[in-house]
Amino acid sequence: MTEGDTRNGENKVTVDSEQLPLMIRTPVDVRSVSLSVIATALAILLLQYAQSVLIPITLAVLISYALTPLVGSLARIRIPRVIGAAVAICLVLGSVGLGIYTLTDEAMAIVADVPAAARRLRERVVTHRTQSSAMLNQVQEAAKEIEKTADVATNVTNDARSSSGSTSSVQRVQIVQPSFRASDYLWMGGVGLFGFVGQAVVILFLAYFLLVTGDLYKRKLVKIAGPTLSKKKVTVQILDDINLQIESFIKVQVVTSIVVAVATGIVLWWLGLENYAVWGILAGLFNSIPYLGPVVVTGGLGVVAFMQFNDLARTAYVCGSALLITGLEGFLLTPALLSRAAQMNPVAIFVGLLFWTWLWGAWGTVLAVPMLMMLKSVCDHVEDLQPIGELLGE
Repeated sequence: MTEGDTRNGENKVTVDSEQLPLMIRTPVDVRSVSLSVIATALAILLLQYAQSVLIPITLAVLISYALTPLVGSLARIRIPRVIGAAVAICLVLGSVGLGIYTLTDEAMAIVADVPAAARRLRERVVTHRTQSSAMLNQVQEAAKEIEKTADVATNVTNDARSSSGSTSSVQRVQIVQPSFRASDYLWMGGVGLFGFVGQAVVILFLAYFLLVTGDLYKRKLVKIAGPTLSKKKVTVQILDDINLQIESFIKVQVVTSIVVAVATGIVLWWLGLENYAVWGILAGLFNSIPYLGPVVVTGGLGVVAFMQFNDLARTAYVCGSALLITGLEGFLLTPALLSRAAQMNPVAIFVGLLFWTWLWGAWGTVLAVPMLMMLKSVCDHVEDLQPIGELLGE
């Protein structure tokens, strides 16, 4: 072989190697992938089918995580967990009842302002309609001409059918809507309220039992983990890390919601908006729903502010202030309070919000972020599920 052939051969090998794409060789078992896909689909169907059971359990678990520090503090001063859990649940019920009783007048004032707001909106619509009456008249004239043309075409067709001896056997049917019955709506609302109260009682009882049992299930899982001391230590460490992440997340959610509620209420009071306390509390509650919650509150504030001030500039100030508060909370306060392990990326949060809303409806929207946080905490400590935790994390 000559030197030229050798060089040509090297060039050929180099060209062929440059054309080959870079690949990562990983063993893929088609059977295991198929089984994983089937198991995931079945799990989703189970979650959707059993939502009436799983949603109360999830809410009770979250409430127990939020109240565990209080019950633990009472236990350290020699108060039994049975009494401490009852005190914590009573504090929650008392706070909710006091808030409802205090804000009832402002809520009724908002309801009382609805007719006046609707009347002002109707006046604006009438004014706008008067200004654009010329355009509407032209559209109506065009519609009348089109209708006349259609009637002429229909009459010609009917005349042709009658001349040929064919008759139409189509009978015109008129649908009569049932009259409005307020009693039916009151009955449906009463049944819905009774069901809601029943669900709330079940959730509070389950949260109470979880607080009373304390670390019972933690001890059972450690016992199931295995007979060796090393496995028990690893299990205890994993459970402690998961509990710490979830508890810190719940604490941060409660703290940030309170901060948003207070800050929004103060700003709305300074801007002169009526019923600022109710809107501040709503801003704090909806703050737990990422993206969608602040948008809903801002939209409601925009309508109320425009109806009260009748000024686009002041309405923009109100909406901009609400968005600024939630934006500062989301970009500065929450990342500063959450640990690196408990943070999730925005894409995962948005996709999870869509998924849980599709799965559980309105409750899925509320529980999306806590469910993602619990899933991430578990995946971070299970070796086979760590890729999922990596996808959810920052």
